[in-house]
Amino acid sequence: MIERRAFLVAGAAALAWPHFASAQTSRLSFLGSLEQGSLVIGKAEAGAQVTVDGAPVHVSSAGEFAFGLPYDQTRPAEVLAHFADGARETRAVQAVVRKYEIQRITGLPEKFVTLPPEMLERRKREVATIAAARAKDSDFDWFAEKFDWPAHGIVSGLFGSQRILNGKPMEPHFGVDIATAAGTPITAPAPARVALAGPDFYLEGGLTILDHGHGVTTSYLHQRRQLVKEGDAVAHGQVIGEVGMTGRATGPHLHWGLNWFQMRLDPSRSTRAPAPEKA
Repeated sequence: MIERRAFLVAGAAALAWPHFASAQTSRLSFLGSLEQGSLVIGKAEAGAQVTVDGAPVHVSSAGEFAFGLPYDQTRPAEVLAHFADGARETRAVQAVVRKYEIQRITGLPEKFVTLPPEMLERRKREVATIAAARAKDSDFDWFAEKFDWPAHGIVSGLFGSQRILNGKPMEPHFGVDIATAAGTPITAPAPARVALAGPDFYLEGGLTILDHGHGVTTSYLHQRRQLVKEGDAVAHGQVIGEVGMTGRATGPHLHWGLNWFQMRLDPSRSTRAPAPEKA
């Protein structure tokens, strides 16, 4: 049995997409920013079996696989590949630490800060529905494509920023907000299958979840109009809906999310172009 071990540290040069990182003799490579909150696309070889932190991951026929680096991860993620010829290789992928913003918003109606007690049961059902859509481990290989931004506008909310609403600390903001006019088209950033499409979620409002394969999904919240339904095949650049302010929103914007299964990641770190202007 042959084993190679390498320790991968991503520095400043790793911050731009795309980025391949590999040891000189490695049979593994990684594409992505490698920052906290990033989706990582790994490349092994056809027929390889791969685990990340001891858990097996889906490997495509081309040897591609995906995993996430949580927004607060500080320890290295261990990637182990068993190759068809009997060799194996272990790589330790160290996440680049990010500094997140703190956003303070005051004067909000209480319904935007605390979930009303009468909505708790409804919210439990909605959370379960969303989690089920994100649990799929489909064979689609669109996850490995670079994403386009889904709407034109101004970035008004950053991934990982902690929001303090009316003086009450909330959980981090796990998505990117794009402020733009109601009715602005929302386009699919890559090919996908629609995993969920519902017009009336309590917090998310009009919500669409796209399945790009291997547990990688993207989410589109607060839509005023949805143009796809569950099960539809979606082409890259296809209009899937319109920006709105449904659900818990104080103005028209698109909340764009990225997940690897239930792990929430930063979609702006997986795009082919720079972010739009920041508010």
